[in-house]
Amino acid sequence: MDTVVKNMLDEDTEEEKKGLVLFGRDLSKIPCFRESFLTGIATGIGGGLVAFIKTSKPFLSQHIGVGTFSITTLLYWSYCRYQWSKQKFDAQLLQEALKDKIRYEGTVVEKELEQKGVLKSA
Repeated sequence: MDTVVKNMLDEDTEEEKKGLVLFGRDLSKIPCFRESFLTGIATGIGGGLVAFIKTSKPFLSQHIGVGTFSITTLLYWSYCRYQWSKQKFDAQLLQEALKDKIRYEGTVVEKELEQKGVLKSA
């Protein structure tokens, strides 16, 4: 099931969970936050270790690790948020289409829309 659809379904049954709050926002409720930071941390550690093994320079390895972490986190965050926004938009379109289908079910308007090809019969 899509992440957006899960979030829409879980909105009603959500208990108040305490998460990490930063600047007044609960970070656990921000979409893509956890995944992007875990991916960034893993690649930052990996990049720093590889740089240290290759060069044996700890200062340079720290810079490479932090740079790898930053770039990976920003790229993954951007990609994940784009996909999340796209899924949310598609879910909203589907929800509106279902509302229209229910609203016009069994009416003359439904038959006209099916003839035009706007609504598809089940």
